[in-house]
Amino acid sequence: MKKLLVVDDAIFIRLMVKDALKGEFEVVAETDTAEESISLYEKLKPDVVTMDISLAGAMNGIEALKQIRANDPSARVIMVSAMGDQANIKASIELGAYDFIVKPFSKDQLKKTVQLAGG
Repeated sequence: MKKLLVVDDAIFIRLMVKDALKGEFEVVAETDTAEESISLYEKLKPDVVTMDISLAGAMNGIEALKQIRANDPSARVIMVSAMGDQANIKASIELGAYDFIVKPFSKDQLKKTVQLAGG
């Protein structure tokens, strides 16, 4: 089973992501901080990461995306955020995000995108 790391500051969103992908992806970890997401990515090497922009801690999700992709250019990170303005979407894609899903999202939309990213 493919491995998934879920990064979001809202526990209910993390639960929604896990529920939408139940049986298809193994959620190997979840966190609400960018700093921990970088550490968990290095340790667990998940196939896909879902990453919010607004996170607890000093860093945001775009900074975490940048760091994860710098350490592993093949990392598949899907940004999942309510901050879906053009500047954030553009910055995310330029930094190598696989895709950008704007909250609120449908479970089907999330599932299809993560399945495509997970290969």
